[in-house]
Formats: sequence, C-alpha cells, structure tokens
Amino acid sequence: MHKNTICLWYDGAAEDAACFYAGVFPDSRVEAVHRAPTDFPGGKAGDVLTVQFTVLGIPCLGLNGGPIFPHTEAFSFQVTTEDQAETDRYWDAIVGNGGAESACGWCKDRWGLNWQITPRTLTEALAAGGDEAARAFAVMMTMTRIDVAAIDAARKGEA
Repeated sequence: MHKNTICLWYDGAAEDAACFYAGVFPDSRVEAVHRAPTDFPGGKAGDVLTVQFTVLGIPCLGLNGGPIFPHTEAFSFQVTTEDQAETDRYWDAIVGNGGAESACGWCKDRWGLNWQITPRTLTEALAAGGDEAARAFAVMMTMTRIDVAAIDAARKGEA
C-alpha cells in the first residue's frame, strides 16, 4: 500500500472509470475492488464502495460516495504527450467516451474528472519564457485540443 494515494469521489461509477483509465493509459490498472460490508449513504451492502487503481503510475482510490461532491476543474490529471498522434489518441478516448472538450488542452471525462492533454512542446515553450512563451501561449488560448504543429510554428515565430 502506498503512503499517499489520490482519492477521487464518484457517484457510483468508480469501477467503470478505473477500468476505462486502465484501458486507455499505459502504466494503468485496476488493482482491487472493495464492496461495502453494510448499507451506507448512497449505497447498499455489497455495492462497490472503493476501487484501488493506478493511472499513468499514480496510485488512486475511487470512492463511490454519491452525488454530494462532484469533480471540478480544481483537480485535473495533466498528461504529457510526445506528438499529435498521442495527443489525439488520449483526447479522442476521453471526449469520445461521453466526455466534453474544454479550452487550452483541457477536457472532461464522462464522470466529470478533468484532464489536461498537454504536448511536451507546449510545456517547453512556456518554460522558455520571453517571446517564444508569449507566442505559444497566445496560440494555445485559441485552442480546445492542442495542435502541436501550430504550437511549434508559434515557437519559431512562424504563426
């Protein structure tokens, strides 16, 4: 067991979400499903209560706590991608499975969890600072899914 685990609150769908993440992202898996020993607010004895899983090497616990605390943009997973194909693969998996697009490389999965699908070139441009960062940032602000070629062009001053 890990000393630090991210606990994510779900409205009854922790197992479905964990299985989806395990199928989409490398170094991801469902490790254990625990059922409630008795009735609990929002559930009955025998219902899935918690799910231990890993997403991209990060240990998580999915808690089926009911509708009281929905996910917000205050928490997101940021996934670094190497190229447009990888960016598209993750974006399409999340959005195409009942999720929703947002701005600047953010999207939301069907369970309300937020994801930042961030190509490495964007992070490098912002870290470079100065005009390169300003150009890449300005182009990024016009996007939903990040366009790697457009970010690269902006980095070079070609946009």
